[in-house]
Amino acid sequence: MVKTVLKLVVALVLAACAGRAVAQDSYDFGLDEVRGGLFFHSVDHAPPSALFGLIDTSRLQDANVELLFRPLDLGEWNWLGEIRPHVGATLNFGGLESQIYAGLSWTYHIAGGPVFVEGSFGAALHNGAASGAVYPARSLGCSPLFRESASIGYDITEQANIMLTVEHSSHAGLCGPTNAGITNLGIRAGWKF
Repeated sequence: MVKTVLKLVVALVLAACAGRAVAQDSYDFGLDEVRGGLFFHSVDHAPPSALFGLIDTSRLQDANVELLFRPLDLGEWNWLGEIRPHVGATLNFGGLESQIYAGLSWTYHIAGGPVFVEGSFGAALHNGAASGAVYPARSLGCSPLFRESASIGYDITEQANIMLTVEHSSHAGLCGPTNAGITNLGIRAGWKF
């Protein structure tokens, strides 16, 4: 497991370097932003002793890395915000579920200011159990899952930002009755190129 995680981290770093080397045309799908942060794992099934009923401090065990690519050109609809392809990974270092994912992110700056909201939708693959998992592990039904996330963030500078993010992955009932899903909550920092 540790070797697999290390290989994935190296692959993401190499992807970031390769993305930076892509041509500089503003709509060439080159690398636009790199993000990283820490998540509390499975906040939707936290024990009663959890902070605010959500955060079990012993579950601060996920690292998230995400690459966002240059925004799609929406022409006269660009005022709606940025829609960017993304790839990423949420890696659990506590022996629970990790996932890799890809999809689209929509980012909108409120009133053109430094505060932004973001939503994303896509697909994820995980290394958890389909069924028969013992708590705190999750029975996730099948490996391909839908993944969505929501963030609220603040641009510290033109290049640096920070955000509170919640991510959820599940199969929406398409792989049978076992659908525990994974919901993680955390803080991430981003750097735009």
